[in-house]
Amino acid sequence: MSELAAEAEKLDAADELVGVRAQFVLDDVVYLDGNSLGALPAGVPGRVEDVVRRQWGELRIRSWDESGWWTAPERIGDRIAPLVGAAAGQIVVGDSTSVNVFKALVGAVRLAGEGRDEIVVDATTFPTDGYIAESAARMTGCTLRPVTPAEVPGALGDRTAAVLLNHVDYRTGRLHDLPALTAAVHAAGAVAVWDLCHSAGALPVGLDEHGVDLAVGCTYKYLNGGPGSPAYLYVRRSLQDRFDSPLPGWNSHAEPFGMRPAYEPAAGAVRGRVGTPDILSMLALEAALEVWDAERVSIGAVRAKSLALSDFFLRCVDSYVPAGRVESVTPAAHAERGSQVALRCPDAGDVMKRLIERGVVGDFRHPDVLRFGFTPLYVGFADVERAARVLGDVVR
Repeated sequence: MSELAAEAEKLDAADELVGVRAQFVLDDVVYLDGNSLGALPAGVPGRVEDVVRRQWGELRIRSWDESGWWTAPERIGDRIAPLVGAAAGQIVVGDSTSVNVFKALVGAVRLAGEGRDEIVVDATTFPTDGYIAESAARMTGCTLRPVTPAEVPGALGDRTAAVLLNHVDYRTGRLHDLPALTAAVHAAGAVAVWDLCHSAGALPVGLDEHGVDLAVGCTYKYLNGGPGSPAYLYVRRSLQDRFDSPLPGWNSHAEPFGMRPAYEPAAGAVRGRVGTPDILSMLALEAALEVWDAERVSIGAVRAKSLALSDFFLRCVDSYVPAGRVESVTPAAHAERGSQVALRCPDAGDVMKRLIERGVVGDFRHPDVLRFGFTPLYVGFADVERAARVLGDVVR
């Protein structure tokens, strides 16, 4: 056994989260793609079967009341809230991340008020955020200004209405300074909108603490909700009575069953709802989130292990991979790192294909990036050592 393998064994033995791994359906594959799709929590299949066979199959329409289907978007939102540093009553679950970005960004421009006609967007953002920002700008009559996160403070002014930023860069894993950037946006009198897709469930966010106005995120990455599981929308409590969603639907009406021709928004985060909730995937997500409660997992412990895993992975890469063969594009500083490591490699697509063939699953981002995501709930140090060792073999 190599020194690094022996060290991995000791680190796993001392890991306070090691027991959580048993709450997931895993095999002998090293799964480092939880930043794209989380592993299946073991409690989900039984819950989904109950939802389908009993709640839908037997209770049918009665389940909207008797099984709590109608209140699921807010109830599950309250389960997510502690993981992103929010008090209850500010998160509603439903729709996709893209739809929620649209609701949040147009809502932000409306909150900003008259005289503000510019939307600032992260120029390095995940493509769909950029597409939606462009559409939102056209819809609201705003000018779109793409800048890098580092350029945001200098780009703000009295015309800025809203700023849309990613907490963690999906390519490089760079963690942006949410507190400082939110403060800068507020100092300019604008509204801050954050995309938490690559941070929620992997590291502390502090939405309430840092005064974030609006935030969105997916649930199928570090929250392990399943493929296409519904996203969520956070609306800060002090803004809820003024939040004007561009997608008003019967589910967000003050009297949803009144069937009135005139729209009157519901109170609170409920006004972020649109249409009928996607119950099957929503309740699968609810079951997945129970892992956090069952094992009493703290987001602080998750963050500590995430950094330890990525530190150890980088050490193993340095040891096993020939010098100069790959280059890390993920910041070394903990304060600037999310829960993934991205390695630049000229033949990254072919390398990842060969890694997967040998039981190490990460992913490839065009044109030359290998991405490895670390989900501390089920990834261990032995997994990390094996992944780096196999990478070294593959690239030689």
